[in-house]
Amino acid sequence: MSILQRRKDEHLQICLEQDVESGVSPGLSGYRLEYDALPEIDLDDVDLSIELLGKKLSAPILIGSMTGGSEQAEILNHRLAKVAAKLGLGMALGSQRAMLKHPETTASFAVRKTSPELPLLIGNIGAVQLNYGVTHDDLRHLVESVQADALYFHLNPLQEAIQPEGDTRFRGLLSKIQLATKTLPFPCLIKEVGAGISAKTAQKMAHLPIAAIEASGVGGTSWARVEGYRAQPASNTAQLGERLRDFGTPTAEAIQHCRNAFPKRPVIGSGGIRTGQDIAIAIALGSDATAIARPALEAAAISEAALERFLTTLLHELRVLCFCTGASNIKELQQVKVVRRHKST
Repeated sequence: MSILQRRKDEHLQICLEQDVESGVSPGLSGYRLEYDALPEIDLDDVDLSIELLGKKLSAPILIGSMTGGSEQAEILNHRLAKVAAKLGLGMALGSQRAMLKHPETTASFAVRKTSPELPLLIGNIGAVQLNYGVTHDDLRHLVESVQADALYFHLNPLQEAIQPEGDTRFRGLLSKIQLATKTLPFPCLIKEVGAGISAKTAQKMAHLPIAAIEASGVGGTSWARVEGYRAQPASNTAQLGERLRDFGTPTAEAIQHCRNAFPKRPVIGSGGIRTGQDIAIAIALGSDATAIARPALEAAAISEAALERFLTTLLHELRVLCFCTGASNIKELQQVKVVRRHKST
């Protein structure tokens, strides 16, 4: 097993066995939706379906980017894809960099072989790899070899700075992202990995020809903390991962920054999304869809049935919230009034 493949398994093990939460709220609980006790619609009227990147999903939910590149990751990715396909949800892959160095890992990402009816599949590569020799042909290969519909470029300077093997050459990256997203023959998206998109970052990317942006805010899994667990106990790296676990832009803020910078393009809310109410508030704050990662991973690690139960519960909760706010569809949910909660004294 290569160092890269071993790292994939270490990430999975840590995320499933350790406390990797950022330790702060994603900020969604600071808001509530305006309740409508006279909604003037039937519960059966509620339609959760959306169109994202030209594909119809049964609900505004993606299984977020997580893993791939090892035997354990292959089992989990295919399990995630099967349930997503069954429920009509989208899915994003973890970083496909391993495929470029170890082509034999392709099967761990090629989930359409077992789930051909998956409505939307998004590939994934670290944007910084454009500074480490990843080419236009490499990017096409990543997407085409797994029959993905689009490609995420993820931004993760905090994780890379703490990761012992981290790639930290971010100089000149914006122009390379611009060239890649302009010339590739499929939709490209930008996301963070849990430290969030700030107003400054969103404005930097507003001119890019990207199809959508994902907020990936602070409030869920902290990849600084994950990398800290991989380090030697009591080492500087381990301490840094713990100290910076909550550094970045919380999800609620990141969603609004992305919406302001991308008023007409899809915004995907993510980072600590755990419940149907989180999804509803993220949408009312400006998201068109949401992504859920670690809770889906934890359920998938148990079984496909456990994952299906988890997601079905989310869908039912979201449907009830739409009903109780008078929103018959997701577009109407985006217009529901969001009220800041009063802090207790």
